Amino acid sequence: MSESKPKVTVILANLGTPDAPTVPAVRAFLKQFLSDQRVIEIPPLLWKIILHCFVLPFRPKYVSKAYAEVWNTDSPMREILFKQVALVQKKLQPYQSDFDLNIVSAMTYGNPGITSVLEMLTQNPQDHIVLIPLFPQYSATSTAPLYDAVSKWILKQRNLPGLSIQRDYYQHPQFIQALKHSVLQYQTIHGKPEKLLMSFHGIPQPYADKGDPYADRCHVTAQKVAQALGLNDDEWAISFQSRFGKQEWIKPYTDVLLTEWGKQGVKSVQVLSPAFSADCLETLEELAVENAETFKAAGGQDYTYIPALNTDELHIQLLTQLIQVQLDALKFTLQSAQH
Repeated sequence: MSESKPKVTVILANLGTPDAPTVPAVRAFLKQFLSDQRVIEIPPLLWKIILHCFVLPFRPKYVSKAYAEVWNTDSPMREILFKQVALVQKKLQPYQSDFDLNIVSAMTYGNPGITSVLEMLTQNPQDHIVLIPLFPQYSATSTAPLYDAVSKWILKQRNLPGLSIQRDYYQHPQFIQALKHSVLQYQTIHGKPEKLLMSFHGIPQPYADKGDPYADRCHVTAQKVAQALGLNDDEWAISFQSRFGKQEWIKPYTDVLLTEWGKQGVKSVQVLSPAFSADCLETLEELAVENAETFKAAGGQDYTYIPALNTDELHIQLLTQLIQVQLDALKFTLQSAQH
């Protein structure tokens, strides 16, 4: 009788996306996303009134139109996630000799939902689960909800598997190298601008004040990319986009900085968003289109967006490397447990 190989599932997880670019689908997605207290820390009863009376009745109409502008046969984020999973699975093929290995995709909000993915694993018990949140810089607003989902699932399990979670990889050498390569590759075709702007998704300033390390991690990533590219201080900047509501968010704000640059006579800007492992509505619409209009309205001329790492070969190598470290550690512990 042959020995069974240890069962290991690797989950690549991103934030989420609606099921369709329609008002009902966007409303359902926003309701799930904005009901998470990790995302919105306003007192629950007050926020419930605001969400159901002022946000969900109106915002989905605007957001669904924006999604329709970037939608292909599916949402860009989900399309890219599925491709990333397939490419990583191929690179990890050699590990099939040691493990019954499966690579799957998940979303914190929307489908395929992380809760549903974990429930499927209940039906097919695993020896070990490796969770890779596709957020380079940890934040309680993005990475932590995946920890929450896993924690809730754990409470219901009797036969628990081993569990590894990649907290983040904001200064991993392979990550910095991949970002550097994406910029140089883009500039080979489009030329070098006066300014390279590294714009990250923002979070409210009170979240950072309470201890969220996200902003500090973004600064480290940006500094390391600038150093890798050999940029002088006046050739690049860091900023934060996507404010929501009236409270103060971490600064500098992307739209404000672009307006200042336009008025100061800066003519050309290229924007990179190292917080995203896959292009999505925020990068393709807000960063690539809306902020271009903001810069040009202030007097700027040439504004272009450098795509996220997506399925770039160096990015897939990075994701594979993060998983390989986990699998190499498991190789001996799980196999010895089989005897």
